[in-house]
Amino acid sequence: MNHEEPAPDPAALKRHRNLFRAIQRQLRPRIRRSDITVTDEKTVRRATKAAAVGNAMEWFDFGIYAYLAVTIGKVFFPAGSTQLLASFTAFAASFLVRPLGGLFFGPLGDRIGRKKVLALTMMLMAAGTFCIGLIPSYHSVGIISPVLLLVCRLVQGFSTGGEYGGAATFIAEYAPDKRRGFFGSFLELGTLTGYTGAAALVLLLNTTLGPQTMLDWGWRIPFLVGGPIGVVGLYLRMKLDETPAFQKRAAELSHSPEASTEEANAPKLSENVPQKELKTVFAEQWRALLLCVGLVAAYNVTDYMLLSYMPAYLTDALGYENSMELVAAIIAMVAMMTVLQRVGNLNDRFGRRPVLLAGMIGFLLLTVPAFALFQQGSFIAVLVGLLILGACLVCLLGTMSATLPALFPTDVRYGSLSIGYNVATAVFGGTAPGVMTYLVDSTNDNLAPAYYASGAAVLGIVSVLCMKETAQQPLQGSPPSVSTDEEAREMARSQTNEPTF
Repeated sequence: MNHEEPAPDPAALKRHRNLFRAIQRQLRPRIRRSDITVTDEKTVRRATKAAAVGNAMEWFDFGIYAYLAVTIGKVFFPAGSTQLLASFTAFAASFLVRPLGGLFFGPLGDRIGRKKVLALTMMLMAAGTFCIGLIPSYHSVGIISPVLLLVCRLVQGFSTGGEYGGAATFIAEYAPDKRRGFFGSFLELGTLTGYTGAAALVLLLNTTLGPQTMLDWGWRIPFLVGGPIGVVGLYLRMKLDETPAFQKRAAELSHSPEASTEEANAPKLSENVPQKELKTVFAEQWRALLLCVGLVAAYNVTDYMLLSYMPAYLTDALGYENSMELVAAIIAMVAMMTVLQRVGNLNDRFGRRPVLLAGMIGFLLLTVPAFALFQQGSFIAVLVGLLILGACLVCLLGTMSATLPALFPTDVRYGSLSIGYNVATAVFGGTAPGVMTYLVDSTNDNLAPAYYASGAAVLGIVSVLCMKETAQQPLQGSPPSVSTDEEAREMARSQTNEPTF
């Protein structure tokens, strides 16, 4: 005998759903006033400045190498070889060790602190840059010259493996949640400042010294200047405290029941590439890592194309005068610097995804037309083309520094971001100038780099569509961060009916 199930009572189902939601609200941890970090504007700005100076140092080095790529090829490699390609190959080689630097410095920064590791990376970067300025030429010592160049580039690559991830984490953990895009944009302001300073210095030296003197010894000056800049950045970083998020995490661990056991069994500094953190990163954060790699791959191909490859492309492939190309590049970079903070404010207000999508779609649609302008042979055409690409790039520059740290939780943020960022940079960023040079040489098509960048933009669009919006939200594993006590009290009041003081 068949018995039909009684039809569910809609009113009863509604009561059950409401009861379930009420229980969920009761079980959800409430935010107390003491849990909320209130940032100090002056401290945040000092932290941002310290991180940005290090980034400027990193990109100053990349900039002078890129703007002197033709000269470096002649100084360090034998005549008759493809000197520009050899120069960019040495440029790309340093990126091969960046993931190793990320694997070492990233987990170390999660373990002993962001500040200490960023100071160490700054010292190594400055030393590598300074030493390049001291290397004898190929004509003087033969094969030893490019070998020494490679060694210095590898030291720089290893140190920069911990630089961007740490600097982005440092700013993100200091900044209030609603202004993370604005403060994060200062990190990329350091990027453009480094590149602009490098371009201006190379332009000044080219103009005052002339081609032959630059080839003889003038090229050394920009590298030797890098040493003092690194000392300034080191001083600024050592004056800061650890980030509030890291301090809170360290305090929680120190009061946990396992703290005494962990402290007793903690490895020495020389052993501090902790396997536990690396295992956690790859086992638990692999989805976020893949997303990070996709975003950074698209970002780096377009970034290195415009800021590193373009000077050599316009000079070597299209035959423009070096000074003309540098003037156009400086104007384009200054234009980007003037709007960078506005882009940071925009992604704080409207979200990271819309601004990133605007930049990626812009590269997809406008890179080929911009490269077509470069073929026209006039200064105005080159400048307009660079400004078009710069408008697309500034959408990424002003947003990415706030986007990437938010992909990972506090306890593995530095390590995860350093690994994901540097893998993508090694595979796609550092190789971009060499790949684009090879594409032009092998196909005799001066638009080939544009096709490559457009393909990278497609990867970027897919990655942006797969990511969650993180604007105005607390970082994973970190307490909410606000700008004023009033905001903190209002946030706590909205979470509980208990009075807040």
